[in-house]
Amino acid sequence: MQQQSIHTHQFENGLMLIVEEMRGLQSAAFSFLVPAGSIYDGSGKNGVAAMLADWITRGAGPHDSRELTATLDNLGISHSESAGSANVTFTAASVADRITDGLAIFGDIIRRPHLEEDQFEPVKLGAEQSLIATEDDPQRKAMVELRRRSFSAPWGLSSDGSLEDLPSISADDVRSHHDRCFHPNGAILGVAGNVDAQEVIDAVAANFGDWEKKPNTVVEPGDRGEKRSFIEHESAQTHIGISYDSVSFPDPDYYAAWAAVSVLSGGMSARLFTEVREKRGLCYSVYASQSSLKHEGQVLCYAGTSNERAQETLDVTLQELKRLGDGIDESELQRCKARAKSSLVMQQESSRGRAGSLARNWFFLEQIRTLDDVRQKIDALTIESILDYVHRRPAQDFTVLTIGPEQLTVNE
Repeated sequence: MQQQSIHTHQFENGLMLIVEEMRGLQSAAFSFLVPAGSIYDGSGKNGVAAMLADWITRGAGPHDSRELTATLDNLGISHSESAGSANVTFTAASVADRITDGLAIFGDIIRRPHLEEDQFEPVKLGAEQSLIATEDDPQRKAMVELRRRSFSAPWGLSSDGSLEDLPSISADDVRSHHDRCFHPNGAILGVAGNVDAQEVIDAVAANFGDWEKKPNTVVEPGDRGEKRSFIEHESAQTHIGISYDSVSFPDPDYYAAWAAVSVLSGGMSARLFTEVREKRGLCYSVYASQSSLKHEGQVLCYAGTSNERAQETLDVTLQELKRLGDGIDESELQRCKARAKSSLVMQQESSRGRAGSLARNWFFLEQIRTLDDVRQKIDALTIESILDYVHRRPAQDFTVLTIGPEQLTVNE
């Protein structure tokens, strides 16, 4: 088993750094979380964070857009930038000896982006095309709309933005978002791979040590959306979204909650697939996933079916969600554990996956769960512990959204 060596270091400006030395790898990666996600977009400006994540790499520091791209390519650094609900995330991976060069370049990207006017219109057009694509994909739209109704505002907002708000977003709105939300206090940097922790600390100090603090932006939870929603859409298919309350990521019941959902939807042998699709042939797609935030959680479910079988699909899916409390087979538990352990092995062999896990762990828990910690949590799961959780937190009080030609009836 690969030896794990994890180091944490908090800089005076509040930036939190976690480094895991993984000597058996030839690569290294980092995941940088900046507290500037869509929950900070502001009223009527949903999409600002997503547009910034695109615009921010179009020129930074001494490099214009083309030079910046060429510099990253020449170093062999693969990277991505994305906006989530709480953070804008920057990820980068390379051979191990180039990772400090990557940190220097992203020091410019994060702290000194050009955000030039002539680059804004392509960014806005790209955002529009992405949002139109969502409108044209009812399955994706169903989950976006379900999430908006399931979580407290503004956590339910789409991190991609909305077509309704897009026309009102200006270049200055996006620049203001960067000025207001990009700061070291609350930012988290996870680095993993064949690196020396002290060398990484020194590189981060050189590129981010003088980054100035700013006031934290406070977000107050608002209301959730409506429990029953129907979006009329003329089509041969009906799309069904179902959600119900679960636990937050820091909750002690998180692993039991995750396991319960894995029994429902953890592969082709899981309950929803076998009972709703295979045995009854009701739908072409059905799944559920655990979606946990820092302060709340939901189980989000989807089923896509023909109009003729839509009502039966909804009824049977709800029945299967509620039936989980009747019992779990040992084979279901073992499949759940096997999938989880396979995921851990993959993460152990991936610097990019581990860097992301380090940063997310600190964001949610303000501590690090090692891979061995997670493995022990999984090994400790039993049928009794999962059922105890399901009985305490049963599937009930559903939020249901449907997209199709006819409204369905929810029979709880």
